[in-house]
Amino acid sequence: MRFLLQLLAQIVLGAIALIVIHIALPGVTLHVAGFFIALGVFTLAHALLGPFVLSIAQRYAAPLAGGVGLVATLLALWVATLFQGGIEIHGVDSWVLAPIIVWVITALGGWLIMAFWIDKRLAKRKAAKLLKGAR
Repeated sequence: MRFLLQLLAQIVLGAIALIVIHIALPGVTLHVAGFFIALGVFTLAHALLGPFVLSIAQRYAAPLAGGVGLVATLLALWVATLFQGGIEIHGVDSWVLAPIIVWVITALGGWLIMAFWIDKRLAKRKAAKLLKGAR
């Protein structure tokens, strides 16, 4: 249940982040027809690349492990741009700023959602089960 809620949160936050960079950065184009493809590819790539990048960072550059999320976000955006009709990123400034913006939105949003919504919901569910079992 927790995994599904986290996945749903990441999809929603990814959608918000992609829309924000499309609006905020002139070098980012998000095509309406390919939005869901870009979102799906980004979310999947981010989920798969995060642990891979963390493993590489821990093995070869432990002091850089804190930047894993940012690197995974950059790579996930790059993978999403490989699929035609979804998202396009042009220009060095957009390639520098887009991963930072997306990373802040997804990391901060994920932390807030987990701390204030999912954990409380799961705690209430656990308490309800305990009360039901005590009767």
